[in-house]
Amino acid sequence: MYQIEYSKQSIRVLRRMPTNTAMLIRSRIETVAQDPFAAPGVKKLVGRDGYRLRVGDWRVLYFLDGQRLRVLVTEIGPRGGIYQ
Repeated sequence: MYQIEYSKQSIRVLRRMPTNTAMLIRSRIETVAQDPFAAPGVKKLVGRDGYRLRVGDWRVLYFLDGQRLRVLVTEIGPRGGIYQ
């Protein structure tokens, strides 16, 4: 199982969103930590490193560190502006 690490920006976004949405996103990130390549809603990003996790209208961008077995969550945001 991979460890989960959050960036300061992603923690800030999780704290400001509704509790039920934040809990759903965290549970989906935990699913990714258990098996990063078989989790539903995960795709490799095109044009840059990393992966994205789709949770309803929200997107979670993250990197996998295979050597240290870490999931590094870098950004969480609504679908429209997360890729900019």
